[in-house]
Amino acid sequence: MDVSEQTVLVLAGGLSHERDVSLRSGRRVAEALRGVGVEVVERDVDAQLFAMLREEPPGCVVPMLHGDTGEDGSIREVLELLDLPYVGAPPAACRAAFDKPVAKAMVTRAGLSTPPSVCLPHETFRELGAAQVMAALVRRLGLPMMVKPAKSGSALGCTVVHDAGELPAAMVNAFAYGDVALLERFVTGTEVAVPVLDDGTGPRALPAVAISPDGGVYDYTARYTAGATEFVVPAPLETVLAEEVARVALTAHQALGLRDVSRSDLIVDPDGTVWFLEVNVAPGFTETSTVPLSIQAAGLELGAVCASLVSVARSRRVPTGGPHA
Repeated sequence: MDVSEQTVLVLAGGLSHERDVSLRSGRRVAEALRGVGVEVVERDVDAQLFAMLREEPPGCVVPMLHGDTGEDGSIREVLELLDLPYVGAPPAACRAAFDKPVAKAMVTRAGLSTPPSVCLPHETFRELGAAQVMAALVRRLGLPMMVKPAKSGSALGCTVVHDAGELPAAMVNAFAYGDVALLERFVTGTEVAVPVLDDGTGPRALPAVAISPDGGVYDYTARYTAGATEFVVPAPLETVLAEEVARVALTAHQALGLRDVSRSDLIVDPDGTVWFLEVNVAPGFTETSTVPLSIQAAGLELGAVCASLVSVARSRRVPTGGPHA
């Protein structure tokens, strides 16, 4: 593999449940960068990656890995060990954002609203008696409720529970993707995705994307099947609400210590309250992803945006101040 200090390395794939989505995101980002004249190499994650990065260090890395190792900060820890500049949030911020209960607590302290929730590890759920615990959950959160893994992306393992009898299967589904389940009061309203971009001039919110999935729930199929979801950008919100969703996304981005690019998923309820659901530190860039739609609606070109993020990353000194800082 011919890699030089002028090369941008796009990492995509990995072994998480979101491997296919990651490959699609990485391919699109690589094509966008090549379209503006950037030298790009695409690479999967495997046992030879560390040696390759050490022996043929690229000028910058763009991690387009979704799910566990892509968003929990671990791959970025490796990049910092090697003094390699990269696009995206630092490891500690990734860990906080990827852990949904932690992220909810941090944005709540920053003054944002997030649905009431309960966080339950699998062992606690099993040892205390599932039936009794589920009855208490229904009393606390009411129905419907959303059940999801505490650490996961692309809506994998997520279930909307309308009846108490559906809760056991929903818990099993969530635990299939992690050891901890997050149960939230289900909030209805307009679902919006709001990217935050910082390409060197300070973080700013891009136009909100309103999401209307055919089946009513923005699950994995609705996210990545062409035509399964209607996207409207800018979202059809009154000016005051458009300004509020932008403020919420910016506040979440800053409260969690994120940088370069993030995407907040929000619900605007009928009373006008904006509810924070979660934030993504490695948002998708597939053909059906919301961030590219928002970039286009802002009058920006995807390749130019990606190139500007690379430029910012290259100019940023990594903590150890190594040769590629």
